[in-house]
Amino acid sequence: MAVDTAITPDPLDIGAALGSVSDPDCGGIGIFVGTVRSSAAVGGNTDKPVTMLEYEAHPTMAEARLLAIAEEAARKWDLRHVFAHHRSGVCRLGEPTVVVACSAPHRADALEACRWIIDEIKSTVPIWKREVYADGSAWVGPEGA
Repeated sequence: MAVDTAITPDPLDIGAALGSVSDPDCGGIGIFVGTVRSSAAVGGNTDKPVTMLEYEAHPTMAEARLLAIAEEAARKWDLRHVFAHHRSGVCRLGEPTVVVACSAPHRADALEACRWIIDEIKSTVPIWKREVYADGSAWVGPEGA
């Protein structure tokens, strides 16, 4: 079982994520890519158009929680590889902010684990998102993620 987790200011490489979970023994890969959209988050602070997002993560707790989530998923499902990277810093429209990929011998495990991991990241990892608008900004909590 291989786990690759990170919170990084660097752009996320979706091809590298896919490559890191590819395995000839796995018949299924589940992947989720979250990107910056031009509309405010559902349940967010405003309905203004978004120009960019800025993420801040707790310097030690966020990476530890991200790793714990990936390891828990590996115990719950028959996974061979887990990749979960989240951006920090400024992210422009259309840019990936989070990539989760899981591979397993069968698709159900890969897809279910991928969905569970992104939901856990959004609800339990101490990462905060600031939506930036043409005329200001607002911090958005987990309910608007």
